[in-house]
Amino acid sequence: MIIITGAAGFIGSCLCAYLNQQGYNDIILVDDFSHPEKAPNLVGKKFSQQIHRDNLFQFIDENQRFIQFVFHLGARTDTTEFNMEIFDRLNVNYSKDVWKKCVQYGLPLVYASSAATYGLGELGYNDTHEIVDDLKPLNPYGISKNDFDSWALKQDEAPYFWAGLKFFNVYGPNEYHKGRMASVIFHAFNQISKTGKMNLFRSHNPEFTDGGQMRDFVYVKDLVQVCEFLMQHRKDSGLYNLGTGKARTFKDLVSATFSAMRQEENIGFIDTPIDIRDKYQYFTQANMQKLRSIGYSKPFYELEAGVADYVKNYLFTTIYF
Repeated sequence: MIIITGAAGFIGSCLCAYLNQQGYNDIILVDDFSHPEKAPNLVGKKFSQQIHRDNLFQFIDENQRFIQFVFHLGARTDTTEFNMEIFDRLNVNYSKDVWKKCVQYGLPLVYASSAATYGLGELGYNDTHEIVDDLKPLNPYGISKNDFDSWALKQDEAPYFWAGLKFFNVYGPNEYHKGRMASVIFHAFNQISKTGKMNLFRSHNPEFTDGGQMRDFVYVKDLVQVCEFLMQHRKDSGLYNLGTGKARTFKDLVSATFSAMRQEENIGFIDTPIDIRDKYQYFTQANMQKLRSIGYSKPFYELEAGVADYVKNYLFTTIYF
């Protein structure tokens, strides 16, 4: 029995699909299932039971001897939300309760952290534990993720295996419900489909050209393979970056989207909104040495290949993974 929290969301539903492909069907899906826009993410998935997130801990108490692994991917992920109480409740305190149950019953745990913990990257993008308390996230979401990482590292009692995955810029199918929080590829596809053009933020940093802002874009199909690897590995606990290790520009991203759509490239630029301009990340790139050092050797999708797969096999027909 494998538990996935956040199972109706983007990454959780993709993980369920991938585990199904690998022959795992005894999966417990945990989420708030009252959001109809997420329902298509679970169509066709094989699982044993759906549990509301408020009932998870009672379920673990009653079924702990059958549980083999816990993937805690559920979180409030809106970076534009500034009510810290929401993040404390859903991202920090709930995660602490998941951790404590895993300790109590000897359950291995993988949970979602975030590259948002790195802030503007003042200390680089290295997943060493020593810098966690010195990181300066830019928003309550990033703060909540770093607060939990910091708390986890200080615990005298930990699951016999645990990993906190610092997801970088994830894109791919099953993000249709995410609105403004969906990937730039998703928004580019829709904007290009409607107008034949895509607008990017203009650079307000002289070190970067317009569209030359860089991110580590990672395809969700790579991410779920890492999750499955860690489920099998079950040693070398700690925090791990999960990106490709190769930063690419937003212009590269959108050019790849135009190419996959077989449309003539037409990119414009608009000013970065004033309210986010001083907190805008111009560069992120995961140092992937730590994950590689424990034996993960699969290659990651190159940006153009990942975008092409996403656009041609999912976005054109709103297919779910």
